[in-house]
Amino acid sequence: MAYELQTFKDVTLLITHFNRSNSLERLFKNFSDLNIIFGEIIVSDDASSEIHLEHLRNLQNVYIFKLLTTPINKGLANNINKGQDAVTTPYTLYVQEDFVPCMKFKNGFKNAKEFMDQDSSIDISRFYAYLRYPYLKPYSRGFSLMLYKPWYTNTNKIYHYSDHPHLRRRNFFDRFGRYVEGIKSDKAEYEMSISFIRNKGKALFFDEFKSLFTQENSSDEPSTVRRNELRMSNGILISSIRTVYRQIKFNYDLHLRPKN
Repeated sequence: MAYELQTFKDVTLLITHFNRSNSLERLFKNFSDLNIIFGEIIVSDDASSEIHLEHLRNLQNVYIFKLLTTPINKGLANNINKGQDAVTTPYTLYVQEDFVPCMKFKNGFKNAKEFMDQDSSIDISRFYAYLRYPYLKPYSRGFSLMLYKPWYTNTNKIYHYSDHPHLRRRNFFDRFGRYVEGIKSDKAEYEMSISFIRNKGKALFFDEFKSLFTQENSSDEPSTVRRNELRMSNGILISSIRTVYRQIKFNYDLHLRPKN
C-alpha cells in the first residue's frame, strides 16, 4: 500500500539509541514505508559497541541523519539531553529505537501537530503508554486532555509525562528543566514527571494508545532496562503497601520537596 507523502519541516525526529542498531534500522524503514519526511533526524547514541556504530554509519548512507556519539556510556538522561540540545526545529518527535510506528500513526501525528500549532499552551502530545492514563477529558479526533489534581487517588496520575513516544516543543527544557543525569532511567523519568506537574504542563493523550506505536524487542536485541521486581509485583499486600507509599511520596515530592 502506497502512502501519500507528508513532510514535516518543523519537526525533528530524535531517536535515542544504545546497542540496538537492527531495531533502529527497522524504525527507519517503517517511517520510510509510511512516506513521512522530517525536517531533520538525530540519532543520539550512548557509547554503543563498534559493531553497532559501524551499522549506524552504514545506515547514514541510506537514511540521512545526524549521529551524535559519546566515548563512554552516560545513561539515558544524558543521551536525551545531548540529543535535544542538537534540535533546531520548533518541534521534537521523541522515539526510542525499539518502537515501531503503525499505519494509524501518520494521521494521529498530523492531528496532534495541528492541535499544538493551534494551541500554544499544549506542551506535549503522547502517542504510547503501557496503561491508559486514569484522568482524561475528551479533546478532539481521538485525543484527550490529561488532567491532574492533588486529590486524585490513582497513583498512575504521577505519569503525566512519559519517555514513551511523544511530540514536544523545542522549549521543553526551558519549561521543565533538563533530565537529571547520573540516576537510573526510570528515576529520571519520574523526576521529569514531577517537574512537568509542578510547572503546570499541559498534555494530550491518544485514547487508542497502542495503535500508533508498538514496542518490539527481539532476543538478539533485548531491552536494556531492568526494573525492580518488587515494584512490579501485583500481590495484594505488596500492591496495597506500594499504593500508600506512592501517595505519600508523590504528595511530598510535588508539594513539599524544595525545588532545585
